[in-house]
Amino acid sequence: MIATLFQYDFIRNTFIVGLVIGVVAPLLGSFIVVRRLSLMADALSHVSLAGIAVSLFLSKTYGPLAGLNPLYLGFGFATGGSLLMEKLRSVYRHFEELAIPIIMSTGMGFSVIFISMANGFNTDLFSYLFGSVSAVSRSDMWTIAGIAIFVFVVILLLYKELFLLSFDEEYAKVSGIRAKVFDMIFMVLVALVIASSMRIVGILLVSSLMTLPVAAAIRIARGFKQTIIIAVIFGEIAVLGGLISAYYLNLAPGGTIVILSVLILILTMIYQKIRIKWILSKRGEENGIISE
Repeated sequence: MIATLFQYDFIRNTFIVGLVIGVVAPLLGSFIVVRRLSLMADALSHVSLAGIAVSLFLSKTYGPLAGLNPLYLGFGFATGGSLLMEKLRSVYRHFEELAIPIIMSTGMGFSVIFISMANGFNTDLFSYLFGSVSAVSRSDMWTIAGIAIFVFVVILLLYKELFLLSFDEEYAKVSGIRAKVFDMIFMVLVALVIASSMRIVGILLVSSLMTLPVAAAIRIARGFKQTIIIAVIFGEIAVLGGLISAYYLNLAPGGTIVILSVLILILTMIYQKIRIKWILSKRGEENGIISE
């Protein structure tokens, strides 16, 4: 059954993109969770939706733009939204979390307006909202792969600075790290990964792939690097399992990927609970032996 699955080009494209997204989404998600900015991914995904809606409207309204790939405007809107969010965070220094609902509301507002102007929902928009096994074209695959490589290289080059800013921003600033510059770079990377992931997971569920594998990894990892590695493994399991399930059950892959991620989280929580009980029982036995 698996062999027959990969006989189609669009399926191969989808799984290649899934493998790539399964790495970069939890990788960046690890920094997002540590920074307590988990809702930021939701806000930028709604801005991406606005870009998709504008693109679909333009392609319907203006003939020369009929072949416009919505992915490009999705990238543009997400990047612009990330820069604006970082600016708002500096404006509301004592209420930085306000930047997230402001950007999210703006993105949703534009999305609703342009969706209604484009005569409502259609198949293309539905695939962007919830993901699709058959929606990834060859050009999409190369675009997303190129962005993923760029994100991965930047993370490797700036890992030390991003690590310090995530765990101790004050110390990072004292050490001479230009926090605003690196925060801006980080926001743009998040925006690019969100826009890249929407083809597979869907705009409304993309933040789950950036946070749920990390939430599961935190339960069993020892240290930040181990958290990243385990989160990537969990992300790949969820993506590949979700895509295969979605194909054979004729479901939107976003939902299957998210549910698998939730199941992984539940299993790690059960494992941690059993492990703690085992450790406590061992210590109790050791204390009993010592007292004797």
